[in-house]
Amino acid sequence: QGVLVTGLGTFAMVQERFHGEEEVYVVRRPVFRLDIDALRLQELAFPTVVIPGDVKIKPLNYKWLSRATSFPQHVVEDCVQETILLYSFQLRNRQRLAFAFKDIGVLSCKDDVLCMRFYYDCVTGLESKASRIALLHT
Repeated sequence: QGVLVTGLGTFAMVQERFHGEEEVYVVRRPVFRLDIDALRLQELAFPTVVIPGDVKIKPLNYKWLSRATSFPQHVVEDCVQETILLYSFQLRNRQRLAFAFKDIGVLSCKDDVLCMRFYYDCVTGLESKASRIALLHT
């Protein structure tokens, strides 16, 4: 399952197979595919992330966020979009700020490479049996 944050990117959980010495591990791990206009970020590199076609992607649920925060839905939508626009503007102007997502991870730029670094608990929370393998490949 995945969530599309329009103008920023897609967060998803993918399953991958990794071959150990004696067995095959099926590991669930989080991924993030950036979707900021590439023309705005010409000087930055970012990893190419493939989200398999069988992963269901849904748009960010503004209605749920509105209920969770007690703000009207239009206020939540405007806040999210303005935050994304501000972050894009800062990146374009070579301000390399980290963008933290509670309980998920940090979108950061180091040496002109923009990438998502997931928190340990986010990765291990998805995978109990092979969490070390998931951590190594995230």
